[in-house]
Amino acid sequence: MPDPMLLLQMLVLLMVIGGLAGVLAGLLGVGGGIVLVPCFFYAFQTLGYGGAQLMQMCLATSLATIIVTSMRSVLSHNRKGAVEWDILRGWAPGIALGAVIGVLVAASLRSTTLQGMFGALGILIGAYMGLGRSHWRLGDAMPRGLTRALLSPGVGFLSVLMGIGGGSFGVPLMSLYNVPIHRAVATAAGFGVIIAVPSVIGFLFLEIPSEVRPPFTLGAVNGVAFLVVICMTLITAPLGVKLAHAMDPKPLKRVFAVFLTLVALNMLRKALGW
Repeated sequence: MPDPMLLLQMLVLLMVIGGLAGVLAGLLGVGGGIVLVPCFFYAFQTLGYGGAQLMQMCLATSLATIIVTSMRSVLSHNRKGAVEWDILRGWAPGIALGAVIGVLVAASLRSTTLQGMFGALGILIGAYMGLGRSHWRLGDAMPRGLTRALLSPGVGFLSVLMGIGGGSFGVPLMSLYNVPIHRAVATAAGFGVIIAVPSVIGFLFLEIPSEVRPPFTLGAVNGVAFLVVICMTLITAPLGVKLAHAMDPKPLKRVFAVFLTLVALNMLRKALGW
């Protein structure tokens, strides 16, 4: 077991991480996973846990928190009538299939490979957040048929490889297909549930040697990090929502895009061994 003082320090760090993720989720409409995965990575490393499956633990624990936060979010949005249930029902099977494939792929990869993927995809998301324009369009309505059959598994698959919910890919996608932003955010919360539930079930069966996993880890999900982060995000997410209504989040979103890009570049640097 790690030194009790070190565990106490990590508990405080996880509380800060969870609080920050909750505020950002409420303020900017981005999923907490985009913050949680790199934070978990550095936290577990600081505790002295590493190995070839470190990123799997980070992804799995992040996705476990998304089950709770996304369910809470989609229920809250539904009370305001903002969820596009037709989109959610039509896209759910493909997203779930992509999430299952994502778990199978993630379980077979080394931590450094997943770091590199997170870094590359994080740079793309940061670029879109910072440079994207609200008037950009790929179509006037969400695609159906073959296009949906191809895109929906991609959303689930890429989200699992990054340990994130539906917001980072789902919101830009729906915005590009002319879904109003507040309805896109609400519906993407439903994407998060569909992504997280099957993927976490899969990660619970992933075997990780006891000597390289933090205490109280079931499969690849760390129970301590999950509980601390959930408690903090439930407290701080409403604060982020209040701040979003009190100020213009667009400049903050661009600042966060720069921050995310730097974090992603650092993950990519570590993956390449630089």
